[in-house]
Amino acid sequence: MVFTVTLNPAIDYYVAVDNFIEGKLNLASESYMLPGGKGINVSKVLKNYGVQSIALGFVGGSTGDYIRKKLKKYGIIDRFIEIDENTRINIKLKTNKSESEISGKSPEISKEKYEEFIKTLDDIGSHDYLSLSGSVPKSLPDKIYSEIIKKLSKGVKVILDTRGEAFTEALNSGVFLTKPNKIELGEFLKKEINNLDDIINGAKKLQDMGSENVLVSTGGENSVLVTKNGIYIGNTPKGNVVSSVGAGDSMVAGIIYGLSKGLTIEESYRYGICSGSATAFKNGLADLESMSNLLSECIINKL
Repeated sequence: MVFTVTLNPAIDYYVAVDNFIEGKLNLASESYMLPGGKGINVSKVLKNYGVQSIALGFVGGSTGDYIRKKLKKYGIIDRFIEIDENTRINIKLKTNKSESEISGKSPEISKEKYEEFIKTLDDIGSHDYLSLSGSVPKSLPDKIYSEIIKKLSKGVKVILDTRGEAFTEALNSGVFLTKPNKIELGEFLKKEINNLDDIINGAKKLQDMGSENVLVSTGGENSVLVTKNGIYIGNTPKGNVVSSVGAGDSMVAGIIYGLSKGLTIEESYRYGICSGSATAFKNGLADLESMSNLLSECIINKL
């Protein structure tokens, strides 16, 4: 079974404005709402691929109810812990010039609710997969991902996609895969990532610190996977980028999809690349058809 953790979910409110003018009244050409949060996105893409997952985390208030109802409609099982405050709302604004985001304020999570959440981890078995994705609310400790990992049975494959102190703490506890992008890798290493050698050296440092495998996305033509078996460079299939929102989460989902089919991390890498690209090339998240159509264009070379 696959489990996803979203500690800081949100309703993502997408707004498109063709000719945005700062300080003026702007008319939206398109708008819609979706349950958001990196772990939730992973669950949604996996469901599109026919893989069931169980979503864990915290939701609250009317916005939390909206998320749970939507996930139920998608057919995704959730075991979210109910909190008192409303789940936040994020605004994702797309204009003719750029994409911008406003991240909503995180709700408070009490010690009692935190302990209740920790108990939900008891259902995760040694052959399961766990995606730890996204930011940590300020009311929770930065070491929460590390604490989650320490609670797990031996053998659980943990995929980590976060940043900051939460990333460092979890990394030191040992994970199966980390997926920083180039910018996040530079933030962690406190240096600018300028070329392929920088990416590879940075990935190897993450391995030394506790990540068995490291996947670095660049947002450009290539990505890099470093495993115990070698270094792999995968190209990005050609296509028109519609929106980058959710592409990284889709990449994680593609990797988990491959692993759930019994493939190696190196074989699953192809599904990760095409999954991320399929989301970038459309409005919304990748489905199995759009991802599969890109597989023949994906070329992976071992250095």
